Order: sequence, then C-alpha cells, then structure tokens
Amino acid sequence: MALSKLQRRTRIKRRIRKIISGTATKPRLSVFRSNKEIYAQIVDDVNGVTLASASSRDKGIKASSKLEAAAAVGKAIAEIATKAGLEKVAFDRNGYLYHGRVKVLAEAARESGLKF
Repeated sequence: MALSKLQRRTRIKRRIRKIISGTATKPRLSVFRSNKEIYAQIVDDVNGVTLASASSRDKGIKASSKLEAAAAVGKAIAEIATKAGLEKVAFDRNGYLYHGRVKVLAEAARESGLKF
C-alpha cells in the first residue's frame, strides 16, 4: 500500500520531532510551505511560545518568484531572531525534503547570522 504525500510527510515529521525540540536557549526554527506562500517561526517548545515569525505574506517582503520569497523570509526571520537575542536554533524542516524553497530559506537564514 502506497502512502499519500501527506501521510509520508506526517511520518517524517514525527520522526524529526522525536529528536528536535526547542528550548529557551536553542529554540526550534519551524518551516511551513504551502503552494503559494512560505512561513517560518521560531518556537520555544518548553514554554509553548512563538518567539519570532516571518512569512512571504508580510508587507516588507516583495518577491517575483517562490524561491526569492523563501530567501527573503529566511533573511527576515534571522534578523528578527538576532534582534530578540537568539543566535542558535534547531532547524525543523517539518517533514519536507531539504531541497528547493526549504533549502533556500535555511541558507538565507544562515547567511544572515543564525547558527544551526
């Protein structure tokens, strides 16, 4: 029996989340990718608090392609995190393959100063 894409992603997501959990000192950078937009948030799982968030729907982010939007979101989330005093994060790709928009977002965040 073949799994649907969503079932496969959910299975991978559970496997990742067994290992990765955000703390106050090293929060989790979670990525969500829809067909049109991309979202990133930094989460402290111990306290259940979102510390920072950015998305391609934000007013300051203008992009002509999905890849450019992902790069802009990565840069924005890194800038917001450094202003909040966060330097190290655990990257949670949320069951998506580390390829395409997810990879571009991660690399842009790294170039802007986040360490993971």
